[in-house]
Amino acid sequence: MTQSLLEQLREMTIVVADTGDFQSIKEFKPHDATTNPSLITTAAQMPEYQEIVDDTLLKAKEELGADASQQSIATLAFDRLAVAFGIKILQIIPGRVSTEVDARLSYDTEATLEKARYLISEYETAGVSRDRILIKIASTWEGIKAAEILEKEGIHCNLTLLFGLHQAIACAEAGVTLISPFVGRILDWYKADTGKDYAPHEDPGVLSVTTIYNYYKKFGYPTEVMGASFRSIGEITELAGCDLLTISPKLLAQLHSSQADLPRKLDASKAASYDIEKISIDKATFDRMHAEDKMAFDKLDEGIKGFTKALEALEGLLADRLSRLDGESAIAHAAEDVFKAYDLDGDGFITREEWMGADSVFDALDANHDGKITPQEMVAGLGAAFLTKA
Repeated sequence: MTQSLLEQLREMTIVVADTGDFQSIKEFKPHDATTNPSLITTAAQMPEYQEIVDDTLLKAKEELGADASQQSIATLAFDRLAVAFGIKILQIIPGRVSTEVDARLSYDTEATLEKARYLISEYETAGVSRDRILIKIASTWEGIKAAEILEKEGIHCNLTLLFGLHQAIACAEAGVTLISPFVGRILDWYKADTGKDYAPHEDPGVLSVTTIYNYYKKFGYPTEVMGASFRSIGEITELAGCDLLTISPKLLAQLHSSQADLPRKLDASKAASYDIEKISIDKATFDRMHAEDKMAFDKLDEGIKGFTKALEALEGLLADRLSRLDGESAIAHAAEDVFKAYDLDGDGFITREEWMGADSVFDALDANHDGKITPQEMVAGLGAAFLTKA
C-alpha cells in the first residue's frame, strides 16, 4: 500500500505544526511546533483553553498590582500565555517550539534582546531547557543582529518574515539556528503584481526557498531552512527534502489523506556541486538589496504590521477577558456581603425564615428549590441579575 504524502514527507523533512491548538498537534504528531499571536488568539478563544487564559491573566494582574492598567496586564499576559502554550505544546512534541518576540520591537535590537532573554528565563523558570525553544524574530537587520548576539548566549533563534536572499544570507552569516521563508506570502505578492497563476514547480515562493536552500548547502551553512506559510500541498511537495516545513492543520490533513509517490526535490548533496556565487552581507549591502527587492520590502513591512495588528487584537481580547474576570470577582464579593447579611445563624445557608426580601426573589435564588440558598446560588443569581441589567 502506498504511503500517504505526509508519511513520505516525514522521511526526508522534519514536519512542524503551524498551530497553537493542542488537539491538532496531538492528531498529526509533528516533531516541532510554532506559534504566533494569530494562532494564540484563535486557540485562546476555544472553550477548552479558557482556564489557561484566565489563570495567566489573574497571575499577571497579581504580579503588576492593583493599580496596573488593563493594557499593561494584557501585554504581560501575552508573553506569559505564549510561554504557557509553549510549555503545553512541549509536553506533546519531541522537538522544539518557536515563541515570538513582540513584532513592535522588530527594528530595536536592544529591546528584542531584552524580550528574548525574558522569554527564555520564563521557560527556564518552568524547568524547560533553552535547547527546546526557538525565539522567533522578524528578519530585519536589527532583528538579525539581535539574533547573532542571542545565539552566542546559547539562545537559539528562528528568523521569520523572511522573503529575500539577502535576509537569508545575513541570517546564515549571523549564525542563526533556523530561518522561516514565507512561501505563500511570496506567491501572494507575485499573483497580485502580475495577475498570473503559478503551477507549483514555478511558484515564486517555492523557487525562493529552493534558492536559499541550495545556497546554504553549497557553502556549508548549518542554519536550517524551514519553509512556511503555504497555500497548497503542491507548494509543500515541491519542497520535499527541505530541512523543515511548518504546515497548518488543514494542509497536514490533506497530506495525510493523499496517496501518491513523493520524490525528493531538495538535496544537499546535489547543491554542493551547483555553480553559485557567494555574497557577503554588511548593512549597506543588506539595505541596498532590500530596497531593490520590492517584493521582500513590501512583504516584510506588511508582515510586521500584520503581526503587530494580530498582537494588538490579542491584547484587546485579553483586556476584555480581564474586565469580565474583574466583573465576576466584584459580583462574587457583593454576593458574599449579601449572603453574610442574611445568614443570621452562620450555618452557611439562608432559609426562608432568615430571608427578609421578597419571596419571588428567594424562589429565584433557590435554584434547586430545596428551601435554602447556598453561597453558590447567591453568586449565580446575583451574577445573572447583573448580566440582565447590563
